[in-house]
Amino acid sequence: MFDLSSKLFRNSILVAVMATGVSTVVAAQDAVSATGLGQAWPNAPDVSSNAHYHVYRFERDGITYIQINDLQGRVRAAVATAKEVTFALPIGVDAQNVAVKTVPSPTDLTQVVYQDDGLTVTAAPQDDGSENVMVVVACDPAQCTMNRVAQ
Repeated sequence: MFDLSSKLFRNSILVAVMATGVSTVVAAQDAVSATGLGQAWPNAPDVSSNAHYHVYRFERDGITYIQINDLQGRVRAAVATAKEVTFALPIGVDAQNVAVKTVPSPTDLTQVVYQDDGLTVTAAPQDDGSENVMVVVACDPAQCTMNRVAQ
């Protein structure tokens, strides 16, 4: 049986607790998630596939957020997607110009700014300085319905 009043025993427990605490802090620092949705220069990697835009991806609680910024850092628009539902967020100067579709229109003259397995985000500069942002949701045509896209 251990003598709880033993100095050696107390020091051993203290060292074990401190070592566990240090490793927990290091693990928490390694797992820092992207933050700053809605900010000009968020704490997130730029995942843009187009040199004319900055695109940031955030994930939280099973929801993926995609934010599109211009080169000056101005937030243009953002979308969210989760469990086969994609919708525009009321973020950015072009939030009202976001269209979520399952099939792109042939007349959409756009630049791809982000693409992954589930969606493609494109942007089309307009004469008035605004941007039309289109999100095309990838889905199986046999199962794809517009009720999976929130508009």
